Amino acid sequence: MAKLFLLVLVGGIAYGAYNYSAIKHTVRDTVKGTVRDSVNSVARETKDTVREARNEIREHASEGVHSAVNRTEEAVASAAVTSKIKAKMALDDMVKASNINVDTEGRVVTLTGTVASKDEQRRALRIATETAGVTKVVNHLKVR
Repeated sequence: MAKLFLLVLVGGIAYGAYNYSAIKHTVRDTVKGTVRDSVNSVARETKDTVREARNEIREHASEGVHSAVNRTEEAVASAAVTSKIKAKMALDDMVKASNINVDTEGRVVTLTGTVASKDEQRRALRIATETAGVTKVVNHLKVR
């Protein structure tokens, strides 16, 4: 009977060891699969987040470029109008262009400085008003 008991005891221990080993491998495989799935999920989410951020950066950069181009075009157009007016004044016998400052912002021209007479003031205003691209002239000219 002792042999039978010993045989049952050894068999029980062997069965327990086998099940422990099988459970250990099953748990390890389950954990590995879960970790792998979690890592893949985080990687996909990170990839999506990076893609969204990249698209947002491109959009903002594009807006910035368009804005810079528009500002540059406006500055060039304003400088061209200013140059036209200064050239017309320099060629005019009634206006002393060196005493008149011409500032252009958009389509609005501001004249500042000192002129010798009302006639010179009117002529300078007329030259500015008749220049292509000008919609308004602000007069800050002072008559001596």
